[in-house]
Amino acid sequence: MTRYAMRAGAWAVCEKPLVLNPWNIDGLADMERETGRKVFTILQLRLHPVILALRERCATSPKRHQVDITYCTSRGPWYHTSWKGDIAKSGGVATNIGIHFFDMLSFVFGKATTNVAHLREPERAAGFLACEKADVRWFLSVDRNDLPESVRGQKTSFRSILVDGEELEFTEGFTDLHTRSYEEILAGRGFGLEEARPSIEVVADFRNAPIVSSADAHPFAKGYIR
Repeated sequence: MTRYAMRAGAWAVCEKPLVLNPWNIDGLADMERETGRKVFTILQLRLHPVILALRERCATSPKRHQVDITYCTSRGPWYHTSWKGDIAKSGGVATNIGIHFFDMLSFVFGKATTNVAHLREPERAAGFLACEKADVRWFLSVDRNDLPESVRGQKTSFRSILVDGEELEFTEGFTDLHTRSYEEILAGRGFGLEEARPSIEVVADFRNAPIVSSADAHPFAKGYIR
């Protein structure tokens, strides 16, 4: 659809994930040059106040950070019967939903240099990333049973970043981020292909990485690792 838009002479805004593989970005870049049109995507966590504050703090820090990220956002049975449950169309849960926090991690801590897969299931995924400024253990789930006891039955989502032992809980603050994203695009400050590339590289590598059992996996993942 993005290609059709550019062929029709329009600029395109594409929701996440923009594409499933890095070479798809290269194809879209070729078409941008051919048509003179541009593609934007929605990377709304880059506009979240908590994430912006964290990025500013880390930009001036000389230390290497130790990070745990927990991203539980429950979905009903519809999720797996829709296109989102088809890995050929969505890339699986780590691509379809995880793309948000993988982009956020590269935005805050720099490009990933090591990508290890600890868990890859239809409902959840977990792994380890070494970024330029941080070592990151991550866990993602769409199963409400993975919500922490402290929020289960009260909220349907839990998003937390633990940075050097300090928790930054960013479940709230998402209400207006899509509106902000479109405002930025209309103002000429939207996120394009190259901003999307680091996270697309991470999820493509993760889909094809061998599963490695590790005692250093994210605590939420340990009960599922065999």
